[in-house]
Amino acid sequence: MLTPWFIIFGLVMLLMATFMSTYNTVLFYVELGISVLAFAAVLALSLRFRSYIRSMVRNTAEHIVGIDSEYLEKYKYPIAVAGEKGDIVWCNARFRKSICGGRSPEGDSINAYLPGFNIADITDSEGADIAIEGKEFTVYAISNREGGAVCHFIDNTDFKQIAREYHANTPCVALISFDNAEDFFTDSDESYSNVAISVEANLQGWAIDYNALFKRLGNNRYMIVFRDCDVEKMIAQKFPVLKNVRSISSNRHIATISVGLCRGAKLVKDSEMNARKALEMALGRGGDQVAVIRDGSYEFFGGTAAATEKVSKVRMRVIANAISRAVADADKVYIMGHRFSDLDCVGAAIGLQCIMEKSFKRYSKVVINRDTSMALRLIEYADERLDGHIFISPEEAMRGVTAKTLLIIADTHLKTSLESPELYDKCKKVVVIDHHRRAVNYINNALVFCHEPSASSASEMCAEIISYLDDKPLGYIQADAMLAGIMLDTKNFVLKTGVRTFEAAAYLRKKGANTLTVKEMFSGSIETYREKVDIVCRSTVYKGCAISSSEKTDADMRLAAAQAADEMLTLSGVAASFVVFPDKERINISARSYGRINVQVIMEQMGGGGHQTMAATQLYNTTMPEALLQLKAAIDAALSEDEAP
Repeated sequence: MLTPWFIIFGLVMLLMATFMSTYNTVLFYVELGISVLAFAAVLALSLRFRSYIRSMVRNTAEHIVGIDSEYLEKYKYPIAVAGEKGDIVWCNARFRKSICGGRSPEGDSINAYLPGFNIADITDSEGADIAIEGKEFTVYAISNREGGAVCHFIDNTDFKQIAREYHANTPCVALISFDNAEDFFTDSDESYSNVAISVEANLQGWAIDYNALFKRLGNNRYMIVFRDCDVEKMIAQKFPVLKNVRSISSNRHIATISVGLCRGAKLVKDSEMNARKALEMALGRGGDQVAVIRDGSYEFFGGTAAATEKVSKVRMRVIANAISRAVADADKVYIMGHRFSDLDCVGAAIGLQCIMEKSFKRYSKVVINRDTSMALRLIEYADERLDGHIFISPEEAMRGVTAKTLLIIADTHLKTSLESPELYDKCKKVVVIDHHRRAVNYINNALVFCHEPSASSASEMCAEIISYLDDKPLGYIQADAMLAGIMLDTKNFVLKTGVRTFEAAAYLRKKGANTLTVKEMFSGSIETYREKVDIVCRSTVYKGCAISSSEKTDADMRLAAAQAADEMLTLSGVAASFVVFPDKERINISARSYGRINVQVIMEQMGGGGHQTMAATQLYNTTMPEALLQLKAAIDAALSEDEAP
């Protein structure tokens, strides 16, 4: 490519030498010599380059068995030969026409025709997809002995366009449930009919907007079949249908829907089955959200409304009977909660342990790590007043596991959050009782999975289950423990308190629970109080969220952080609170809210979880400033989704 320029440069020097002959003979001979040397150098380099091209093409042809060099030009698709340094040394006519617009590209870098790729990365690989001037190619590069490569450009524009159209028009089944239709039954029949008609009209309008198939399945269930390309648009808009339905209200009740949507299924039947799983996941997380499932992974949108309390007690009675059958088949029962156990976790376990041991006559213990528990006052309270030792360490429990041992997990449904994941792995029979919104990686092999996100606490659920069993042995100690759990998670009956919450509290009061005794379990040391006040005083408000941090790592820090997060909610203009603090090699974040902001959604973005009003996460391999930046980014994302049209 540079040879013509060298020739022009040499001719200019020859003219200059001729011109100088009339003025200075010495300079004439000097310039003449330089011109001759330049011409000789250009000639030598040109011959060498041509030899290099012939060698490269010959080597390429030899590398492709059965093809002679004279046939390289006859390839029916673009082909180019790159040298050792990635420069194009030869190409066929189709390459010039299709890729270069008729221009000769010899000497150019092959990478200029591989946008987004490097020749070294795709040589002898599965190829790379590229686009050049509106055309799409799959490029395959085959190495040769000279260190270069021959590049085949396969034009598959039409094929890829057909594939895109096929995937864009793949049917995606969406199953929709009217979450809280029961709430409107308590109103007049006319009020319920108006709300139900409005909800269905919104769903029909949603289907019409995308030319989708709409079908009413009955029992406040609906089905819509969308195209995959339309689902992509909905995801970008974050499903405004959720907000449209939430605008429907009657007598202080707000309508909400849950949607399970499947993408990527090859058959409509598979799409419908996966949509059912996604809907179950959405309902398990409290409703008012869309769960999109694709290749077994979930993506969630919405979830800002509080979970609606289910007034039917039939389900709890059925679950109580199922638990009694599981206990009857067991030789011993362990009750275990989550790591850093709190009053709700321990209180529920104490109540269950009493019934397992005295009503069912089974060896029963509460598995707990005292060193990390946040409910030491309750543990000491039970130890002082109960006859036997009901608490054992995870190590002791591991040694006593048999083939018929039953493990009851309370206040969590995640294996990663358990006090002892090893004990869970060793036990063949498992029962789960939890009120936190369902996460993707939940325990899915339980004999009984009692999950109620509308419940205030695990203690409330256990109190109701126990009331359907033989509850005569339940004493004031166990009643105090479970009431403490309810008061912790409801912030003294302020948050998530429904009719069944007060019914459970009344039941425990009837069993001897004393509110003054329970209140003493919430008292802390003067050091913990000082740390709590220090955290609150250093808090700042960011978009309605109070954020504070502490560098302290003492044993009381976790309790102080939780109490500080609760206290920060009392500040004016604060809808949610977050406390960031270190713990050995990780950074912990404790989150609280009154329900207007869903802290579970925020913590899930950072790898954690919990409940709408109480959540947490742990960050590894990060610093405190980085954790604060991640937290603000998660708050921004959650608030922007809530404000989406």
